[in-house]
Amino acid sequence: MSKRTHTLEVWGDLACFTRPEMKVERFSYPVITPSAARGIFDAIYWEGIRDEHGMRPYFHWQVERIEVLEMPRYIALRRNEVKDKVPADRTIKTWMDGRSEPEPIWADSGKDVLGTDQKGRTQRQTMALKNVRYRLTARIIPKEKFAGPGQCNKFNSMFERRAKHGKCFQQPYFGCSEFPAFFEYIQPEEKRRSPAPFDQHIGWMLYDVFDLRREVVKDGKPFITLFEAIVVNGVLEVPGFESEKVRKPEKGGV
Repeated sequence: MSKRTHTLEVWGDLACFTRPEMKVERFSYPVITPSAARGIFDAIYWEGIRDEHGMRPYFHWQVERIEVLEMPRYIALRRNEVKDKVPADRTIKTWMDGRSEPEPIWADSGKDVLGTDQKGRTQRQTMALKNVRYRLTARIIPKEKFAGPGQCNKFNSMFERRAKHGKCFQQPYFGCSEFPAFFEYIQPEEKRRSPAPFDQHIGWMLYDVFDLRREVVKDGKPFITLFEAIVVNGVLEVPGFESEKVRKPEKGGV
């Protein structure tokens, strides 16, 4: 297990970390969730290999600390959201290979206009955050079955090199893909600004939507975990995924 940690300062104009109890309208937590923070690290560097069993990740990111650098401020947005889903990967590949004609998703039309089963769009209210800035600290947890002990140093070096040069595999974002996140790698010896004077007992907060212990990813079935989030002086300490503080589904549940 790697003891080395990495710290990023991340910021953006808008963010939305939707509370799962809000089923229709999106309402953001006041602070970035561990899963959204992990997604930012994944967007910069993630390693895995695909074989006949599925995707085998070499490691996962364990977020350890979230520091709030700007006080949470909300903004109300009304957005048009498409109700239809993108087809399965297999269908998209047939479109790319030219074996079938692409079928577009019509945002402003439905069965009454096109004679199809498409659902069109809907307007939804979003209570998002604006002008967010966080300092995130995480470390690499290697999968011992697929990554040897010597590889952990390689993973750490690769991430540091990519983050320092502003490189990423995909644009990191804050909860929704239309809310881009920008990042800067923070060296351990760098002088850091103090967190915002923010204290709040958030209560049960979404930890992640995947089982981070998994050795092979075969499908996208959710594995919802929660933890009790308490922000003290702008700092949210995140327990390890294996910790008893992280509530997990019963065996065989979702």
